Amino acid sequence: MFLKQGINLGGREFTIETGRIAKQADGAVLVTQGETVVLVTAVSARNPKSGVDFFPLTVDYREYGYAAGRIPGGYFKREGRPTEKEILTSRLTDRPIRPLFPDGYAHETQVISMVISADDEHDPDVLSITGASAALYLSDIPFYNPIAGVRVGLVDGKYVVNPTYEQLRNSVLNLIVAGSEEAICMVEAGAKEVSESVMVEALMFAHGEIKKLCQLQRSMYEALQVQKREYTPKPVNEEMLRELEEKFATDLRAALDVSTQSKIASYAAIDALKKRVIESYPEDVPAQRAEAAELFDRFKERIFRDDILNNRRRPDGRRFSEIRPISIEVGWLPRTHGSSLFTRGETQAMVTATLGTSQDVQYVDSLETGEYKRRFMLNYNFPPFSVGETGRTGSPGRREIGHGALAARSLEAVMPAEDQWPYTVRIVSDITESNGSSSMATVCGGSLSLMDAGVPIRAAVAGVAMGLVMEDKKYAILTDIAGAEDHYGDMDFKVAGTRDGITGLQMDIKVTGLNPMILAEALEQARKGRHYILDKMEEMITEPRTEMSKYAPRIVTIQIPPDKIRDVIGPGGKVIRGIQEKTGAKIDITDDGRVSIATASGDAAEAAMQMVRDLTAEAELNKTYLGTVSRIVDFGAFIEILPGLDGLLHVSEIADYRVRDVRDELKEGQQVLVKCIGIEGNKIRLSRKVLLKEEKRAKGGDNPPRDEE
Repeated sequence: MFLKQGINLGGREFTIETGRIAKQADGAVLVTQGETVVLVTAVSARNPKSGVDFFPLTVDYREYGYAAGRIPGGYFKREGRPTEKEILTSRLTDRPIRPLFPDGYAHETQVISMVISADDEHDPDVLSITGASAALYLSDIPFYNPIAGVRVGLVDGKYVVNPTYEQLRNSVLNLIVAGSEEAICMVEAGAKEVSESVMVEALMFAHGEIKKLCQLQRSMYEALQVQKREYTPKPVNEEMLRELEEKFATDLRAALDVSTQSKIASYAAIDALKKRVIESYPEDVPAQRAEAAELFDRFKERIFRDDILNNRRRPDGRRFSEIRPISIEVGWLPRTHGSSLFTRGETQAMVTATLGTSQDVQYVDSLETGEYKRRFMLNYNFPPFSVGETGRTGSPGRREIGHGALAARSLEAVMPAEDQWPYTVRIVSDITESNGSSSMATVCGGSLSLMDAGVPIRAAVAGVAMGLVMEDKKYAILTDIAGAEDHYGDMDFKVAGTRDGITGLQMDIKVTGLNPMILAEALEQARKGRHYILDKMEEMITEPRTEMSKYAPRIVTIQIPPDKIRDVIGPGGKVIRGIQEKTGAKIDITDDGRVSIATASGDAAEAAMQMVRDLTAEAELNKTYLGTVSRIVDFGAFIEILPGLDGLLHVSEIADYRVRDVRDELKEGQQVLVKCIGIEGNKIRLSRKVLLKEEKRAKGGDNPPRDEE
């Protein structure tokens, strides 16, 4: 059945359509705002996948070049592996819908979002979130509650829903929020040091717009009279669960306790206890043993939550607002441009900063602008040894790209502008130990490595991971969460920023009913934790170093008139290549005439800079030049006073006496001092006579005039 409905969202029409495209999928919708259109499909297998203990959901978001009227680059001229933007949007789409499927649902499910039309105003990423919900909700797949996603900007003090690209460039906030009618369930944000109160207001504003989109989906659901396929979750054996709690609760609490043992030792103790639990049931009743193994994780969760909410105790014995011990080293790697080793509890990030030139920028494809240059990069790596395991190494996974993007957003807000500091910067964070919030350790280590490298960042940035455990009216907000607190908690949110405000935020919420008061309390507790970490960081380094590493390139910039760029480049790049070969410097020229000269040697930089200045200098009236005679004519000589710039030395200005033949006084290639006595358009008049007279006056007299006959 074809159906199309829409609402006014932020002064622009937002529509959802179904029944025209991809009718063999379980669910398919076209989501449109402006001239941006995203096709989202959903398919779920009719039978569960055997042998899996997780929900096999995959989400893929793809941006096609044809959507913006472009042909992809590269040899094959077709879309290849997913871009970073596509991977991040796939994660944004996955995170809010995954928890809304029924417990135990093991049917392989796939959501595919395809950008099939892209205008130059509306970013399709948030349309994918709403589209995924609509495709699932309007199908027979057991997805019972719609969600929606919106972006919020803060432009000139006003909140804007789904801002245009132009509005977003002028915004101090880039906030993506997903949620249901009842509650917010996911947040992803970058900001320019906004306050906690502004962030809460923005979240509430976003939720109001989300409700409108959820109501639109409900209206379509009723109009289509959707019938969901039958699915009955496997019931929990409460009797066996109580039996486990009675027999093994004390032992499990001891195994979970990491106040007196390491995480690895705790995991080993938990595994040993799980084996005891399974073996406590008869060997000849394998079904009971299998059920006990399945219930063990639920048993752990109950013990953990009971300790937090009723006993007010964390697994490692810390206070709810307490941060684990922090140790910091900076400048510890001898050949890197900047380095830090940030350790917080059992989480450790080894972070380096490398400085490069404009030739090191990353070129990124974008539907909005085509190819653009990125001069700040952050790569996050999570090798398996960091958690004491073996595993795959190589290209980064979606999780690594997501964590790296969060850290990059958090740090980019304090990076200097290109016209103030022309370097390209790459940060690499290698996680060498992990037990909670390695992305926030990356933020802290990244800030420290930038300062160690001498990058003039506006302020230090720190990050902290927060958690929430909530049942009915009881709740506990936890600072600097570790393994079990992340896994079994109801909210995981990471907050990064300076002393003045938030620069990065990521939040995933599993519960409904999170009110603004609790959210504000959590952000305030995070602010205090962030300030504590900043204090620790400042004990090691208080501001960016004034001297860069001797191995880092030195970049000097000069400004030349744009019409002189061709003189520096030369025909076919001959001139600029010659300067680079002579000095060993790298030279980059922008369209506005800014010349960046990069080299490891100060003398080479000065030599290259002088060559550029000579090539672009213009004659100045009354200035004296040591020129070279380039050509002699009957009426005078042409003198090259600057590279490629000649002036006329008329025969009457060669000497303070009458000159019969120019060749009697000058020869081609001869160097001669001359003074600029006139500039008329492109014509430059020179004089040697005035300099000779000035020299004679300085000596105290004139020589007798030469016979002119």
